[in-house]
Amino acid sequence: MSNRVGMAAVAVAGLAACSLVDAKSVASSQLGMFGVARTPLSPAIDSHRQASASDILSQSAVLDLRGGAKTRRKAGGRTASLGSLDAKKEKKTATGKKVVGAAAKEKKTATGDMVQKYKNILPLTRIYLTMVGVVTLLGFVLGEELAQGLLALDPVRTIYGMELWRPITAACFFGPPSISWLMSGYYLFQYGSQLERAYGSAQFLIFIMGQVGLLSMMSVLLGQPFFANSVLTAMLHILSRSMPTQKAKWLIFDVPYWILPYGLMATDCLQAQNAMAAIPHLMGILSGHVYFFNKFLWPKMGGEDWLEAPAFLSRRLDPNAKDDARRSIDEAIRKRKKGKGRKLGGK
Repeated sequence: MSNRVGMAAVAVAGLAACSLVDAKSVASSQLGMFGVARTPLSPAIDSHRQASASDILSQSAVLDLRGGAKTRRKAGGRTASLGSLDAKKEKKTATGKKVVGAAAKEKKTATGDMVQKYKNILPLTRIYLTMVGVVTLLGFVLGEELAQGLLALDPVRTIYGMELWRPITAACFFGPPSISWLMSGYYLFQYGSQLERAYGSAQFLIFIMGQVGLLSMMSVLLGQPFFANSVLTAMLHILSRSMPTQKAKWLIFDVPYWILPYGLMATDCLQAQNAMAAIPHLMGILSGHVYFFNKFLWPKMGGEDWLEAPAFLSRRLDPNAKDDARRSIDEAIRKRKKGKGRKLGGK
């Protein structure tokens, strides 16, 4: 600060000296007008005058004396902000432009995940679930009365009226949307996927066709307009008979797998508070046992397996079945332990 004050004092002194010299020069010039010779300034005074003028024109000294601001920033300069810091993190091309669709690739929507999971379901189980959804939507739009008249199983209208869709809609209608409907759809996905994965899509199709035909006849005899729950119980009965002693969860109890169909029947009876709710489940257990006996038990007793899927259907729906079987056989042979054996002529 003292240096700045000293520089300012020097500048003021120089300004005063220049003023005095200018006054003397004016006086000498006036004397010259009256014939008096004008004396030139000395070289020392000229150099002192130039030095004083340069000090006066020094911008920094004057600005420091007045307390003025420094030199302004150039126009167009940027300051750091949160937006600029975030912009640095964005993906850009070589020209500095933002990559188009970069954010869309990083974020996957929930709808896309659901569609992908739907596509990953086994084909026949996926078709069955889709038909259940379509029939349920149709029944919701038509209303309960019209849905009963259009979708229910009616043997007279099916045979004489050629309304051949009725057995299919009767096997796909679980009722209006509700918690029970959601649970039935989940059980259909679970049991259907297990059966199709275990026996193949072709054999699963034979199973579904056999159940629709057998349950249609039983429904006509017992007066049941729909039998979708019976198909569900038949699937569960086949699975429970395949591994009867395996432990499974029913409500809060650990029970053998073969009890699950009867547990499901008891749950529906308690929920409906009516013993007649057991009829669809009894139909499913009976039709499922007919399939299980003719498919698995009768061939072991020496009978013919007449429920085996045709070859053309297996080639169409399970093209990789033979390759998978051959691969499993090769793997089993590779893992089989070989004996040491004995050399020829050895003891």
